[in-house]
Amino acid sequence: MQQRFILGRVIATGSWVHKLDPRAKMTCMLIFAVITVLLHSLVDFVAVTIVSQLILLSTRIKLTMFWKAVRPLRYLMLFIFLFQLFLEKGGDLLLYWGPIQIYSEGIVTAVFTVWRMFLLVTFTALLTFTTTPAMLTQALEDMLKPLKIFRISPQAIALMLSIALRFIPTILEETERIVKAQASRGADLKDLPWKDKAKAMIALLVPVTVCAFRRAEELVNSMEARGYKLGEPRSKFFRLTWHRQDTYFLLIFILIGLFVIWQ
Repeated sequence: MQQRFILGRVIATGSWVHKLDPRAKMTCMLIFAVITVLLHSLVDFVAVTIVSQLILLSTRIKLTMFWKAVRPLRYLMLFIFLFQLFLEKGGDLLLYWGPIQIYSEGIVTAVFTVWRMFLLVTFTALLTFTTTPAMLTQALEDMLKPLKIFRISPQAIALMLSIALRFIPTILEETERIVKAQASRGADLKDLPWKDKAKAMIALLVPVTVCAFRRAEELVNSMEARGYKLGEPRSKFFRLTWHRQDTYFLLIFILIGLFVIWQ
């Protein structure tokens, strides 16, 4: 199960993207998310896709790894595609069969919506593939420092994100262990039909949730035993430094955004 979960895994290849400041990568991810929303023409989609794929190739990570990150969302993407296809009524009527009506504008909107989602997920995978969770949380804490004006603790937000990221493999391990235990008792999910499989998943959800709460309580007790107090001044193991290549990387996405706006 953990091998099938691709998103969130760090793949170290030593590329120039891996060496970038995580604050630069997170800022570029936000800019790229805005860019994907602003895309409106085929030229924009093709240009942004080419640039994003070139950046993915420069990480020296196989493109199939990025495409695998989209696989868990394939059913959601299919639902969104069909939703846009059947409900969008603009353009010419291409197919009429009882209550089903497909218009040209519906096809364009459906394709572009799924395309946007594909671009956004693959770039999010780039961020997680090339940056460790510790670096991500520290970058997030540094970027959220202005929130102190509103009495919001960036350290608390970074701590929650760090714990959530570290709990993902733990919960997957617990789920895999419970699934194997149920299979050893004759309740193998692979051999069940879809309806029975859905019922079995509900039965699986309860022990996984209980184990997650138990591990969270153990973590809280261990942190309190070591004297951890939120908000106290703490030293940092990693020192984030902004280099020239970080500025160049940021400029790439700024230029892409200007190109999309001016099109």
